[in-house]
Amino acid sequence: MNVSHVKLKNWRNFRSVDTPLSRRVFIIGPNASGKSNFLDAFRFLRDVAKSEGGGLQKAVSERGGISKIRCLAARKEPQVEIEIHLANSQGEEAKWKYALGIKQESRGHRQPFVFYERVWKGEKLILDRPDPEDERDKLRLNQTHLEQINTNFEFRKIADFLESIYYQHLVPQVLRHPDNFRGPSPKEDPFGQSFLDRVVGTAERTRRSRLRKIEKALRIAVPQLKQLTDTRDDRGIPHLEAVYEHWRPKAGKQSEEEFSDGTLRLIAFLWAILDGESLLLMEEPELYLNSAIIRRLPGLMWRIQEKRKRQILISTHSDGLLSDEGIGGEEVLLLTPYPEGTKVELASSKKEVKALLDGGLPVAEAALPMTAPKNIRQLSLFND
Repeated sequence: MNVSHVKLKNWRNFRSVDTPLSRRVFIIGPNASGKSNFLDAFRFLRDVAKSEGGGLQKAVSERGGISKIRCLAARKEPQVEIEIHLANSQGEEAKWKYALGIKQESRGHRQPFVFYERVWKGEKLILDRPDPEDERDKLRLNQTHLEQINTNFEFRKIADFLESIYYQHLVPQVLRHPDNFRGPSPKEDPFGQSFLDRVVGTAERTRRSRLRKIEKALRIAVPQLKQLTDTRDDRGIPHLEAVYEHWRPKAGKQSEEEFSDGTLRLIAFLWAILDGESLLLMEEPELYLNSAIIRRLPGLMWRIQEKRKRQILISTHSDGLLSDEGIGGEEVLLLTPYPEGTKVELASSKKEVKALLDGGLPVAEAALPMTAPKNIRQLSLFND
């Protein structure tokens, strides 16, 4: 399934969002406009949906409480609302809809509670909370039905979908030296601490197949690289090992600790898009990569998506990434900050952008310039 539509109300930067989503989405906007916060709405639902180690209370607590996730422009509307529509494929009617509204207790422990929770199967409303049992026992509203296996039976497909969402924002230093950092479990780790555990934890046949595909790409993108494999040291700790062309055969071997930042980011990017069919959220995959490689990433993603039917949402600032002429305006979300909250629009919905796209310009030239700060030229005049 894919998320075909999302609605947000009073979520972080966003006073109100109501937008369709394609199978491949590029999220662009100025710094601090809310690109990561937009992705975090999906991560939040994932954290709520976890049957083990998750749930509403933990998802809100890990983000600092309701006051940290509620839009500053919300004023007299204290509730935070998220609604998603799920469809089997792009263009189809939603098979499922899930909507969650949460508020904070006005007294006592000031815990978050379910203001409303609704589920539609097709057009039929199959869950509508608060229900009579909630009215009799208000403590029930401290949990969603989504997170409880004894209450989500009728719509467990939604819970399973949300729980499988994967977010990646790999930090090369974390991958190289995982013992220096504390982080979440391998299934949830976005920064790379458990990346190698994730690789070696994959079934051998699948792991070998993916590493061969990644090796094939690396031999094109990374000069002199001949081979990529996984191995373990004497202590059983997993590593990646690359063989490079060298006049001394053994001198050509390197482990991930010696890989360049760009090589590590490219490996993690390729592994992520090959790993499963769940919704994939990625932050700035272009970081540390050569511009020629960046320009090929959208086409590479599309070819893999065609086989796997996987949905990918990406935040980016890269004109190289968006210079691919195959990216349509309906695949780009343009975030524009205002005092009353950030506005989210499809790039194709803006007349001036659509005219430029119809004229043959890529998104990098038609839409990306609109994300530049208004007085950016004055920055070059800065001095002490």
